[in-house]
Amino acid sequence: MWLGAFVGFLVTIFLGWWLPVIAQLIGGLVAGIIAGRGAGRGALAGFLSGIVGGIILGILAVIGLTAIGGILGGIIGAIVGIVAILFSIIGAIIAAIGGLIGGAIAK
Repeated sequence: MWLGAFVGFLVTIFLGWWLPVIAQLIGGLVAGIIAGRGAGRGALAGFLSGIVGGIILGILAVIGLTAIGGILGGIIGAIVGIVAILFSIIGAIIAAIGGLIGGAIAK
């Protein structure tokens, strides 16, 4: 399941530049197919790929903006990071739908 979540996250990041919302659905679909074992397991893998992706992007935003802008950049990075994590909840729900479909296909 964690492998599927990680691969789904990578797919979401790769496709996110070109297909912002669809990328989360496709990433969840891939996570669900890799996780297999039914729709419930696929939905969980898709949800995890969305949440883990949002947390990682939030942390990277804080680190990157702190490195660029110092303390003020760190404060801005923290705000951006929190917003990214909040938006990842929406993305995780979309990814869970994709995972549900992918898990059903895999089974």
